[in-house]
Amino acid sequence: MAKIHKAVFPVAGLGTRFLPATKASPKEMLPIVDKPLIQYAAEEAESAGVDHLIFITGRNKRSIEDHFDVAYELEHELESAGKDKLLKIVRNVLPSHADCTYVRQSVALGLGHAVLCAKPVVGDEPFAIILADDLIRTSGKGVVEQMADVYAKHGCSVLSVQEVPREETNKYGIVEVETDADGTMRVVSMVEKPAPADAPSNLAVVGRYLLTPKIFEKLESTPAGAGGEIQLTDAISALLQDEPVIAYPFEGKRYDCGSKLGYLEATVEFGLAHPELGERFSAYLRNFKDLGA
Repeated sequence: MAKIHKAVFPVAGLGTRFLPATKASPKEMLPIVDKPLIQYAAEEAESAGVDHLIFITGRNKRSIEDHFDVAYELEHELESAGKDKLLKIVRNVLPSHADCTYVRQSVALGLGHAVLCAKPVVGDEPFAIILADDLIRTSGKGVVEQMADVYAKHGCSVLSVQEVPREETNKYGIVEVETDADGTMRVVSMVEKPAPADAPSNLAVVGRYLLTPKIFEKLESTPAGAGGEIQLTDAISALLQDEPVIAYPFEGKRYDCGSKLGYLEATVEFGLAHPELGERFSAYLRNFKDLGA
């Protein structure tokens, strides 16, 4: 079974929910404690054996490229000052064996179009898609590695899913599934952001996909939908006609860092788990008193 070597990171979005913070800086560069969201996503891919990171970028996203590039001046200053610990952190942002490719999505035509932009780089092999603002914390294997194990067993596309409140189905791609005797959940149908009354289930696809290259053929023939966007959900629905797709309830806790509340929740919980700051931050929260009280 083919190993997953490539991961696509669609990072061309405008991040309007975080304006004005994202006016000149990508939302993917927002930090959770001391690392930007995009680095958490890259590390999850690397832990699964991915060695080629493909970023679908847009205007004002140059800082993402700079983050994963070599910072010669910074490294020289840190080395000269004997700040070896910080120097190691900077040099380990991207492992030396990993390659990065940046593809410009000149027009924002949706997630499906962003993925299609990656076709010349991905080629004819399975690949992962990671949405950086869906930050997922696990106690063991990262979600992409979990999904790669599922792919190795079944040899077909895998979607990460979790149950959401019925009233929130209009925020997600929702899948209808049939469950095999061994617990494997096979996708029967998929619909983008259905009204709660029309949703086939409350199983939502969240932030991680592992797809076969057949998806590119489907994306190329997928018409633009609402807002002129090409929906990845529509292409996956078409893929179901040709090959199986598995819904995988991942192990881990997801933080919707595309929302302000989810971002704050992630900041607090990652702060509490931080090896250097956790104890002091926990003490601060226990003793915190509203200044207006």
